[in-house]
Amino acid sequence: MSITSSLLGLGVAIPSWTCGRLWLLRLGYYKLTREKEQAEDWVWIVDHHIEVGEEKCLIVLGVRLSQLPAVGSCLRHEDVEPLELYPVRHSDGEVVYQQLEKTVEKTGVPRAIVGDHGSDLKKGIEKFCHQHEQTSYVYDIKHKTATVLKRELSQEPAWGEFTRLMGESKRRLQQTELAHLSPPAQRSKARYMNLDKTVEWGVKVLELVDEVSQEVEPRADGPRIEAKLGWIREYRKELAQWDQMLEVVNRTEGFVREQGLSQGCEAELEKQLKLEKASQRTEKVRQELIDFVAGEGAKAKKGERLLGSSEVIESVIGKVKRVEGESTSRGITSLILSVAAVVSTTSKEVVQKALEKVKTKTVLKWSKEKLGKTIRAKRKETFSGGERKEQKADQLKALT
Repeated sequence: MSITSSLLGLGVAIPSWTCGRLWLLRLGYYKLTREKEQAEDWVWIVDHHIEVGEEKCLIVLGVRLSQLPAVGSCLRHEDVEPLELYPVRHSDGEVVYQQLEKTVEKTGVPRAIVGDHGSDLKKGIEKFCHQHEQTSYVYDIKHKTATVLKRELSQEPAWGEFTRLMGESKRRLQQTELAHLSPPAQRSKARYMNLDKTVEWGVKVLELVDEVSQEVEPRADGPRIEAKLGWIREYRKELAQWDQMLEVVNRTEGFVREQGLSQGCEAELEKQLKLEKASQRTEKVRQELIDFVAGEGAKAKKGERLLGSSEVIESVIGKVKRVEGESTSRGITSLILSVAAVVSTTSKEVVQKALEKVKTKTVLKWSKEKLGKTIRAKRKETFSGGERKEQKADQLKALT
């Protein structure tokens, strides 16, 4: 903005980054606190946002079944409405249950709640559904498939050895001319939700190694590729099987994400999961996922289509972490309000209403009441006490 103003000779004042941040928070607060429609077809999408420190925040997003995207489309950020943010220092099933009960004030009792099976969430949601029989607890398809893959692969010696060799190859390649062939980083958390990148790398590198060995005119880096990555040939059979299982998983996730869950929907999924020459292991995974979708689809009423994926909230949390940047090391801060800012429709009219109705002091008050002292504030308080200042001054005098 400063560059544009100087080039055009506008001579206008440019807002600071802190001003921009406060505008974002005011927008988030407005969207979070504005009145919601009371209806019986709300679906809540819930998850915990966790940073360093003891705090965690339950995020509740919502969408009405009558406003779900058409079949074949995925739920987007602008499709969901922010319902509640609950920062807490202690969470268990009872805390989550009380948070959900409080959210009823916003929308009425929901038709369904979509989430994972994290201990706190599972206990809290199950208790809520027990108290409200009209509410169904839908298990997110992405977490289900990750559970299936973890069971199939975590105890497989070949998989453990393959990932170990991947790690070694990454260390050997990342500072060389073959750095572009380095395997993807293996996440310590949620690694079974991101296996497609690992297996895709293995399949492509195997093709490359085979291609290099069959070339009539050897390429200059051929010997290096062979020396560093030739080990992957040992896993030709395993890679084919893992790739086949992932094909079933990806098709299932795509089906639930775009089609939703309804009575009898498993029949269409079964057609889409037909694979030629499927291994016995792949067939086992295929049948388990079909049975799972059938069970979740049975929770829908006749003619009803339920949401079966909570990936939209995972995406929102990822976006907020990018907004937070280095602030993630400070624990949960007022930037948690950006969760509400980045979802639902953001038009010129919405921004105008937000800035007219929400004052900066309102956001600061909310942050103080909901969050208390941040990690940064505690650090500053700990390391800038009066005694420490005097001690530091004495040490400086001694040095001089």
